[in-house]
Amino acid sequence: MTPPPAPRALLQAMFHAAVAAAQPSHCVPPHLPPAPKGRLIVIGAGKASAAMAHAVEQHWPGPLSGLVVTRYGYAVPCERIEIVEASHPVPDAAGMLAARRMLDLVGNLQADDTVLCLISGGGSSLLALPLDGISLEDKQALNRALLASGATIGEMNCVRRHLSAIKGGRLAAACHPAQVVTLAISDVPGDKLGDIASGPTVGDATTCDDALAIVRRYGMDLPDSIRKTLESGRGESVKPDDPRLARTRTTLIATPQLALEAAAGVARAAGVTPYILGDSLEGEARDVGKVMAGIALQTALRGQPFPAPCVLLSGGETTVTVRGNGRGGRNVEFLLALGIALDGQRGIHALAGDTDGVDGQEDIAGALLAPDTLQRAWALGIKPRDSLDNNDGHGFFQALGDSVITGPTLTNVNDFRAILITTSENVR
Repeated sequence: MTPPPAPRALLQAMFHAAVAAAQPSHCVPPHLPPAPKGRLIVIGAGKASAAMAHAVEQHWPGPLSGLVVTRYGYAVPCERIEIVEASHPVPDAAGMLAARRMLDLVGNLQADDTVLCLISGGGSSLLALPLDGISLEDKQALNRALLASGATIGEMNCVRRHLSAIKGGRLAAACHPAQVVTLAISDVPGDKLGDIASGPTVGDATTCDDALAIVRRYGMDLPDSIRKTLESGRGESVKPDDPRLARTRTTLIATPQLALEAAAGVARAAGVTPYILGDSLEGEARDVGKVMAGIALQTALRGQPFPAPCVLLSGGETTVTVRGNGRGGRNVEFLLALGIALDGQRGIHALAGDTDGVDGQEDIAGALLAPDTLQRAWALGIKPRDSLDNNDGHGFFQALGDSVITGPTLTNVNDFRAILITTSENVR
C-alpha cells in the first residue's frame, strides 16, 4: 500500500488543486458567446483578467479588440487585446486612465455589437475612476480607510460603488445599446455579482444612504469630497431595472465552492475524508481562527463531529482590523490565531492562503502551520501572542520559513483554508 503523503505536501497539493480549478484557460472557453453581427469588444478588470483575455484570444475565431486592466505583475501577452497593469489594493493613476479609456472604447457602440466583459477579484481598485469632484488622492485615502476598518468586502464595495464613475452598473450602461456578456470569476462570499469588482456591469440596489451608514458604522475619517458626494446623493448607482441594462447577462465561470471541491478530490485520493464547512465564511480572521481551532480540537480529541483522518476545508473572505504595526494579511492572521488556540496539539496541520497569491498587501499567498510551529517560534525568541497583537502574521511565518509563495496565480477565488487532522486521540 502506498503511504499517504506527508501533511505539508498534502496541504500544498490541495491548495494547488483549488487554484488550478479556477484557471481562466480551463473555465473561460466553454462560456464564450456566439459571434455577433457587429463587433466584439473585450473589456475587463481584475487579477485574472489578463489570463482571461488570453483564453478568449486563443479560442475566438473571428476579429476582436479590447482593453483589460490587471495587477502589476499579472499581465499575460495578448495580440489583439491591450493589457494594462495598475495598482492593487490601493488604486493609482494607471488604473484611473485605463478606466477612462475603457468608457471611451464602449461609448459609441451599436445594437449589433457585443461587449465581452471579463471580471475577477481585484477589479475594484484596478478599475478606479472617481466621480467628478473626487480626486485620485481622495479615492486612495478611502481605500486605505476601508482596508484598515474591519468592514466586510460587501460593505467596502457598497461604499466604492457610490463613488465611482464606472462601477455599480455604470460600465454596462455606457455600453448601451450593445449586448453585454460578463464572465466573472467570483472572489466574494456568496458569489454576489454586485460585489465582484464592485459590479461594473451589474445593477445595484443599494443607495448612498447605505454607503453613508457603513462609513459611520466604522468611524471612518474620509475626505470632505467623498462625504459630500454621499450625503448629496450624487453618487447614486445604476439600478437593476434601468433599461440600459436590459441586454446584459452575467455568468459565474469559477467560484470558491468549485475550488474547494477540487481540493476535496485531492484529499479523497490520499485516503483523507474532506468536509467543506463553507465557501463564504466571514468575520475577523483571528476570531474565525479560534472557532476553527475548537472544531479541530474536538475532532482530534473526541472524534467529533468528524472521525480522523479528515481535512476541514473552508473559503470566504475574513477581515483584519489593523491595530498594530504589522503588515496585516487575513490568512496569516487566521493561521496564527488558529495555532495559538491549538497550542501545539499533535496531529493537526493547516494551510491558509489567498488563491490570487497575495495575502493583504504582501506578495505572499499565506502560510503553513504545524504542531511544532509555536515551539519553533519560541526558540527564535518570537512570542506568538505579541505577533498576533501586532497584526504581524507575515513576519511570524516568514521567520519560520513557513510562508506559502506562489507568485501571480492569474486567478482569484478568494481565501483557501485547510485544517488536516491525521489522528484522533485522548491525550496530547
